[in-house]
Amino acid sequence: MTLDATEAAVGGDLFAANLKGSLLAVASSAFIGVSFIVKKKGLRRAGAAGARAGAGGYGYLLEPLWWVGMVTMLVGEIANFIAYMFAPAVLVTPLGALSIIVSAVLAHFTLNEKLRRVGVLGCGLCIVGSTMIILHAPQERTPSSVEQIWNLATQPSFLCYAAIAVGVSLFLMLYCGPRYGQTNIIVYVGICSVVGSLTVMSIKAVGIAIKLTIEGINQAGYFQMWVFAVVSTTCIVIQLVYLNKALDTFNTAVVSPIYYAMFTTLTILASAIMFKDWSGQRASNIASEICGFLTVLAGTVVLHSTREPDQTVSADLYAPLPPKIYWHIQGNGDVGKQREDDSLTCEFITVVRQDYFV
Repeated sequence: MTLDATEAAVGGDLFAANLKGSLLAVASSAFIGVSFIVKKKGLRRAGAAGARAGAGGYGYLLEPLWWVGMVTMLVGEIANFIAYMFAPAVLVTPLGALSIIVSAVLAHFTLNEKLRRVGVLGCGLCIVGSTMIILHAPQERTPSSVEQIWNLATQPSFLCYAAIAVGVSLFLMLYCGPRYGQTNIIVYVGICSVVGSLTVMSIKAVGIAIKLTIEGINQAGYFQMWVFAVVSTTCIVIQLVYLNKALDTFNTAVVSPIYYAMFTTLTILASAIMFKDWSGQRASNIASEICGFLTVLAGTVVLHSTREPDQTVSADLYAPLPPKIYWHIQGNGDVGKQREDDSLTCEFITVVRQDYFV
């Protein structure tokens, strides 16, 4: 009876920790969802006054509205940071889908990015999937020192994952970014997602160290804690730079779901490798968590598919037209059409957007 009572008490403590982590993750999603919209409006203002962030400009750093969005995101990330102290990454990270609901609704009203009625179904799927994840999340035991976390981070399987993540990130940043970043959303979002999975692992390590220090077990003397802190800071800066590029180049309705899907998948994978989140869990619970994640993923896809794309305007209105333009003019009932030998040279310049011609 004593053993059963002890196990019940431990289980109750772990459930309470998961509940705290869940509530903090939900609050974090609300703040981050709002920050997406505020930052997007700030990026638009900065882009109207100078070089866009997507084109390599940093004028948004002088835009107050962008900084309001950054502060809002910072509050959300702090809540998310604290959530990782209490709950496993496989619980906290998928709940980030709730930020997509917030950003979708606010974008409908403030950015004129229309959300159709079917989008409500997507929101519902995200909520149902998140609930499934919360109910079947693993109960994680907190390591007793930073050294234990360091041992987890230096195991061969995670070192292999980290090496692949760094290699892929460098390839996307140095080779793909300059060539395809403005046309392929996977480049910028991929960098954010791959680097983000390492960010979560290092932030979780720092968070656990801070929690242990607050409880009276000082971890500041371990060099491993400062290594994790440097890694997390570096990764966060990289994420912010490329997330700004993605938001400024592509529609929020496209960036949010793709970023969520890639970031969450890679974070769950990294956490499963490093912290062995699913070790000792029943197959039914693991299957329920996977189904919950897939339900949330389906909801994000529905949200994306029911929203209108950005009506972006070319930065250079004085652009050369294609070598040939097919045209017809109607006046006084007569229709004049282009002859086969009529064409315009590439030097012909117009102030009318090219997509007005067919």
